[in-house]
Amino acid sequence: MMTSERELWVCALAVEKQHGEQAGVWIAERIGALALAGDGEGVARWKAIAEKLSLLWTGERPLSM
Repeated sequence: MMTSERELWVCALAVEKQHGEQAGVWIAERIGALALAGDGEGVARWKAIAEKLSLLWTGERPLSM
C-alpha cells in the first residue's frame, strides 16, 4: 500500500506533538517492534515518517540504513 507524502507529514507532525523531543526515540522503538513482528510494510512506513521528522527538525535527510 502506497502512503501519500501528505499522510507521512501529518503522522510526523502528530508524533512530534505527542512525544516532543522524544519523538525520534518513540519512532525508533515502533520500527523495532514492527521489525520483530515481521511487518516489513510497517517498518517502511515508519522509516518514511522518521525521515519526515528528521527533515522537520534539521532540514536534512537522515543517512540511509
